[in-house]
Amino acid sequence: MTSIEEQKSRLGKRWPSRRLDAFRARLAHTDALPQLAVLGCISGLLTALIAIAFRLSFEWPLALLLPQGSESFEMLSRTTNFILPVVGALVIGLIMHSCRTEYHTVGVGHILDRMQYHQAQLPAANGLLQFGGAAIALLSGHSVGREGPAAHLGAVCSSLLGQKLQLPNNSLRILAACGVAAAIAASFNTPLAGVIFAMEVVLMEYTIAGFIPVILAAVSGGVVSRIVFGSQPAFAIPLIDMGSLWEIPFLLACGLVIGLAAAAMLMLYSFTTKFREHPVLLRMLCVGVLCGAVATVVPHIQGVGYDTVEQALLGELGVGLLIGIVAAKILVSSVSVGLGLPGGIIGPNFVIGACLGGALGIAGSLFHPDQASSTGFYAIIGMGAMVGAVLNAPLAALIAVLELTYNPNILLPSMLVTVIATITCRMLTRMPGLFSIGRDGYSSPRFQSLSRAGVTSLMKRDFISHSRHLPFERIDDLLKSKPQWIVIEDVGEPKLIMRPADLARYMEEQLALEPDTTIDLQEIPAERWPILPIHPRATLQEALLVMQQNDDQAVYVSQTAAPLMSEVAGIITRQDIDNYYQ
Repeated sequence: MTSIEEQKSRLGKRWPSRRLDAFRARLAHTDALPQLAVLGCISGLLTALIAIAFRLSFEWPLALLLPQGSESFEMLSRTTNFILPVVGALVIGLIMHSCRTEYHTVGVGHILDRMQYHQAQLPAANGLLQFGGAAIALLSGHSVGREGPAAHLGAVCSSLLGQKLQLPNNSLRILAACGVAAAIAASFNTPLAGVIFAMEVVLMEYTIAGFIPVILAAVSGGVVSRIVFGSQPAFAIPLIDMGSLWEIPFLLACGLVIGLAAAAMLMLYSFTTKFREHPVLLRMLCVGVLCGAVATVVPHIQGVGYDTVEQALLGELGVGLLIGIVAAKILVSSVSVGLGLPGGIIGPNFVIGACLGGALGIAGSLFHPDQASSTGFYAIIGMGAMVGAVLNAPLAALIAVLELTYNPNILLPSMLVTVIATITCRMLTRMPGLFSIGRDGYSSPRFQSLSRAGVTSLMKRDFISHSRHLPFERIDDLLKSKPQWIVIEDVGEPKLIMRPADLARYMEEQLALEPDTTIDLQEIPAERWPILPIHPRATLQEALLVMQQNDDQAVYVSQTAAPLMSEVAGIITRQDIDNYYQ
């Protein structure tokens, strides 16, 4: 009859191993800020290196192959504009066809799935497919972005770091968010927008324990990216300002129009995802033909499209071309990503928003040429509003606009248009954002609260482990230590727990027992609960789910058992979890 603490003291460990165990144990708590801060910095550095490698994987070849830089697809012949996406889509289709189906899911949506159902344990195989598939898609001129794949790669890199160190699952959620924030910061040179995006879309909560490591990751990623690519933002933003407060009614109308465009994109994407059950080669062929056919008419949709954004900001595109780009980009990007092409959707939304805003700015100048703001003013507002409405991330979009322009005067009109666009889109579609389509929500306060803490932070260690047969002379010693639970465990038998008070009550009623009597703990009158094992890296949410699925009242945190040592490291009951949440 021994307690776990006494058993552990017999085992010797090397100093590094003990330090790492202490580090893991501390991370199971919700207030492990120093440990999370260190992990955030490491995550940001690793993510930046992966994001840089991904970006260079298609920018360098395109800079050598295209006539005027890595985004000049419109300078190619129309035949080439058609053939490139078709060939690229077929290559991607062959790669995906040779992979297992579960590896096909990529992007921010995949991150959310793994956060909800797999405690942020992201597999490397999906990340490899994301890297190769997105690079081929962008090399072949598909209408997708680089930010979504970069965010996925950052989350995978950070999650694998935590899995390699065998960190508790609650810290893997923070690490995944760190990777996303660092990737967005490295892509746009907007670290604060990366932080808000990670908190608003990925974690879906704002806590100090989450903010600090995510901020450090974004800063680390942004610094490394600036060393390689410089400190210039993703777009060349002209000096812009609001011409007059009389434009506010027109800005309201702009919000409605952008909201309609966002709703059209969401509904088209949602409709297209229904065809993902078809063979992957057929889906990729359809994507390639669609992109190639549209590109022969509007080649500006191909590639990342940031050159088109700059032209819209500088007012260099006519209203007809701007509207054509908007319509073509909504169609091709929504269908491509909806059918499973491993590319991003954030970048296309920036292009759509800039072009639609630019077109609205030109239209506004026709009504009030003296008081109307510049085309660039409406283009930058359109960018933020479109991204905020489609992704259901208005705050992240507003912060991105602020960081891109370094102009606080743009915030007031941008807030107005973004909010109107987001409300309009939500009312028309009843959808919580593109990344949440087809996914059950996991933003309930209970889920979030229980996912922030590991089981080792709440488990009860004051228990005594014994076989079902207990000699009479050892009962006093057992009860004298005042354990909270008695664990009944025998080799090959299910484990049970009972309260010591039930044993004490039974002994009071059995005054005539002989000293050499043996008590059967599974036969005396008492309330006994079966307990199932749970991994020490699990979260409280996982523990509660195990109890609910098996209709149990308790679980035990398992540990590697040595000779004469119990497998039980600690006990958690449903009442413990209820008390923690309340």
